[in-house]
Amino acid sequence: MIDKFCDFLVNKIRREDPDIDDERAEVIKYGIQLIVGEIPKLLLLFVIGFALGIGKLTFFSFLLLLPYKSVSGGFHLKTHIGCIIMTPLIYCGTVFISKYVIISNILARFLFILGTWVFGMIMIKLYAPADTENVPIISLKERKNKKILSYITFSILMILAIVIPDMVISNICLYGGLLQSFCISRLAYIITNNKYGHETYQKAAA
Repeated sequence: MIDKFCDFLVNKIRREDPDIDDERAEVIKYGIQLIVGEIPKLLLLFVIGFALGIGKLTFFSFLLLLPYKSVSGGFHLKTHIGCIIMTPLIYCGTVFISKYVIISNILARFLFILGTWVFGMIMIKLYAPADTENVPIISLKERKNKKILSYITFSILMILAIVIPDMVISNICLYGGLLQSFCISRLAYIITNNKYGHETYQKAAA
């Protein structure tokens, strides 16, 4: 149903602008699919969050992780259903872990945050921005800017994890940042059968 609606919009756009070729049309379609697909995902996310009694924390989780996620990228599941199911699992799961997995020892917590920061820096250096085959990030300038922003937004998350007194919110920054850093890794792409878009593009052009 979503695919048919997206095809309808793309065809309408192409009728208004005949210069759009098939390759560009695919990019436009993918962009529309992302936008249209986000609406039910977000609605379901917050409905589930409030139904589980963690609505506000789920909202905080979404807002806190969005800047880092938006610039660092990450894999996409192949189906809309998969994405709709995975989104609540990630955000609500992060909240539940943050509520019940608490490192109270100050030294142990600091070392864990430091280790998470080092891990994130390595993942960003190697893989950010992690793009997809449908929307490869080819521009070197755009890749550089998003990589820099990934360093900054992730580091801010780790600083917040240290300075925020509320342990649950602090943990959301910590565990959410750790999970997002894993989502851009090559292992995550292998598990979800994804390929980095810029690498695929470069191989095709070679």
